[in-house]
Amino acid sequence: MPAPAASPARARLPLAVYVLGLSVFALGTSEFMLSGILQPLARDLGVSIPQAGLLVSAFAIGMVVGAPVLAAATLRLPRRTTLIALLAIFGLGQVAGALAPSYAVLFASRVISALACAGFWAVGAAVAVSLVPVNARARAMAVMVGGLSIANIAGVPAGALLGQHAGWRSAFWAVAALSVVGLVGVVALVPRTKVPTGEDRPQLRRELTIYKDKQVWLALIATAMNGAAVFALFSYLSPLLTDTAGLAESWVPTVLALFGVGALIGTFIGGRIADAHLFGTLFGGIAASTAVLTLLALTAHSPVAAVALSLMLGVTAFTTAPALNARMFNVANAAPTLAGATTTAAFNIGNTVGPWLGGLTISAGWGYPSVAWTGAALAAVAVLTTALAFRLHRASAHSRVVASSAPAAGSAADAASALPAPESADRH
Repeated sequence: MPAPAASPARARLPLAVYVLGLSVFALGTSEFMLSGILQPLARDLGVSIPQAGLLVSAFAIGMVVGAPVLAAATLRLPRRTTLIALLAIFGLGQVAGALAPSYAVLFASRVISALACAGFWAVGAAVAVSLVPVNARARAMAVMVGGLSIANIAGVPAGALLGQHAGWRSAFWAVAALSVVGLVGVVALVPRTKVPTGEDRPQLRRELTIYKDKQVWLALIATAMNGAAVFALFSYLSPLLTDTAGLAESWVPTVLALFGVGALIGTFIGGRIADAHLFGTLFGGIAASTAVLTLLALTAHSPVAAVALSLMLGVTAFTTAPALNARMFNVANAAPTLAGATTTAAFNIGNTVGPWLGGLTISAGWGYPSVAWTGAALAAVAVLTTALAFRLHRASAHSRVVASSAPAAGSAADAASALPAPESADRH
């Protein structure tokens, strides 16, 4: 008698999926590590802290542009070849950053690296899903997203330590080395995959129709404002901790690691509850972020409060991440290619707007606590946007129920079949 097939929970993922997760670790470390090396970088290049903070926005701008453009441009290209090319360009961008003789060159290298990063995210996710059975797709994506979470816990603090003890350029060299490891792994372990053909072939014209839906735009705004709220503070967390809270620079890597731990906890919590209570998770997480940022603005001069609230912000901000992604796929389920790219672009629009607005408040002389106030205001906008989306969703569900109860609708059974399932307003 043949042995029973391994259950999905025990089935092993291909090594290629873990290689993609390692590559995402390098990408995420590069994206977020500037928050820990902002001060030595600014001193070396002779620029202000707000100017240095714009390097975070530069990467985000590249992600905003790169995610949808490269997702569309690479639809018909061999995915493995695309991954290799994008990871090589990303690695070269890190080398250019390490060797940058001026702020302008470093800025340009960040944009180029971000374009490659955005493309790798879009194609890498498609490859990871294609390498596993349908009932293991969530696990495969969890490995890739896990690479980003570990980047916040380990990569960003490690970059801060390198920046403090070996110069900020050493952090770029370290990420370049990680890129080489990821590149070797992709070449060796990621198989050649075929581009979908026939009816499964993505059609860009069809997918573009999602942008006619108001709910898509509301989901985009909520995602962008949530990201802006977090990065208005996170981009300037290092100087806030040292100049306002009075902590030594040696504390910065520890606090960044705590933020990463909070992000991992928040991702776990959000992943467990978002499917059943999507809008509840959105409201609860974003409202909690608003409260945490407000408290931080009021207590920024307290070292204990600054450290504790940095951890809490990681929890609250990343609790909403699974719900924000799920919401976009729910309202744009007819466009799987652009749904993920749109979420990435929205998140990085926030990463662009947040540091820019935070820099404006610092330049205006309002001090580093002002970035927390800025974040709280942006998070409040996200709450209001989510409330509007929920109202439109409930109105749409009510309209379907009313229509089903009309005489022309048919039998009572037909009307009952049109009723939303329990908690459907929360799930979708």
